Amino acid sequence: MKRVLFGAWLLLFASGVLAQNWPSFRGPEAKGLADGLNPPIEWDVDLPLNILWKTPIPGLSHSSPIIWEDRVFVATVVSGSPNPDFRRAFALMGAEAATPSEDMSSQSWRLFCLDKKSGAIQWERIVYEGIPKNRRHPKNSHASQTPATNGKYVIVYFGSEGLYCFDTEGNLKWNRDLGEMVHPMGWGFGSSPIIYKNLAIVQGDHSKGSFIAAFDLETGKKVWSTPRDVITSWSTPTVYEGKTRNELVTNGTDLLLGYDPMTGKELWSLQGTSRQSIPTPFEANGLLYFFSGFHSVGPMFAIRPGGNGDITPADGEHSGAYVAWRTDMGAPEIPTPIAYGDYLYVVSNNGILSCYQAKTGERVYRERMGDVGGAFTASLIAADGRIYLTSEDGEVYVIKAGPTYELLALNSMGEVCMATPAVAPGMLVIRTQHHLFGIGEKK
Repeated sequence: MKRVLFGAWLLLFASGVLAQNWPSFRGPEAKGLADGLNPPIEWDVDLPLNILWKTPIPGLSHSSPIIWEDRVFVATVVSGSPNPDFRRAFALMGAEAATPSEDMSSQSWRLFCLDKKSGAIQWERIVYEGIPKNRRHPKNSHASQTPATNGKYVIVYFGSEGLYCFDTEGNLKWNRDLGEMVHPMGWGFGSSPIIYKNLAIVQGDHSKGSFIAAFDLETGKKVWSTPRDVITSWSTPTVYEGKTRNELVTNGTDLLLGYDPMTGKELWSLQGTSRQSIPTPFEANGLLYFFSGFHSVGPMFAIRPGGNGDITPADGEHSGAYVAWRTDMGAPEIPTPIAYGDYLYVVSNNGILSCYQAKTGERVYRERMGDVGGAFTASLIAADGRIYLTSEDGEVYVIKAGPTYELLALNSMGEVCMATPAVAPGMLVIRTQHHLFGIGEKK
């Protein structure tokens, strides 16, 4: 009996430690959930109120911070140009919005490690230097991918500039050249790496020769690589661990795909996404959620795990054996939505928040954020009955979770913000254009 109790205690302790880390984009399993961590609701960067620290980070990047115990990791790229030509989408008009940046000066890709309590930089590493092999969207950066860590290794992925593995002390363990990946429009990359068991997994969707691949964390040796019949997308893959099998689920242009995460074998596919896929898939309520919004097309999908082969519903149908529901419209172009409790929250690029019944897709409400709107790139996160939404103007909206829209607080970061916040116990870590902030109550 003592052995059973001791084993249960160890399991609870381990899960508690994991819950306090934010190891990759949108935290554990990309769900964006931080219940029990109780991050602050209100702060003010000018007073300052609840600002624990503020650390300058050079360069241009939309990479989100990640957290493991007492350390914060974040990536960036420093341009050799005095004007890196960063313009947000809502400031662009017509064809200019899709025209790649002209900044092709030599760049320095970097990885930072900071102390979570003080914000002090513990180490900085130059990962790669040189002229970018690809151009980028004026709203994008050359370092938009979020790192991933398991507490022993930190993985950074920069598309054509390669895949790199450091230990948490900043020592380079290995790196891999994955070849040049070209987007015909020159918009750059956005898919972040993930760590699953002993594997670093990357999704390399581009104009010709797309793939998804896994590398051994210890050695960097390629374990498997599977071709993908899709063109460029910017979505991060996710592993769903089910009762009968585990599935590596991916968003893609025109196609959703599921794989065996240990072998790369394709398990299922579903047709019907838009020509531009950015939001990251995730699991909630026993369903897998996918979003693919682009111009006049915006399908959302809720898929049951366990499918095999082509699970696309019959023509004209919005559900099937493995499709719980789908909509033709409503999906965001960039921000990843969040499922929290019974509801699914989706924010559009222009600041319209929609709430749906997560199990059925029925819309509950639709509101403009704070009656002023704005542009949104950062993805949603949730904690302790609250949803956090960060606009490109650096306004962080805190709304009450539930079937009625209620704004609890509106906090200004004072700078452009494109990255998704990370959460630690009692704390938010927020990346702005020039700084990394630690936000929480001072004790």
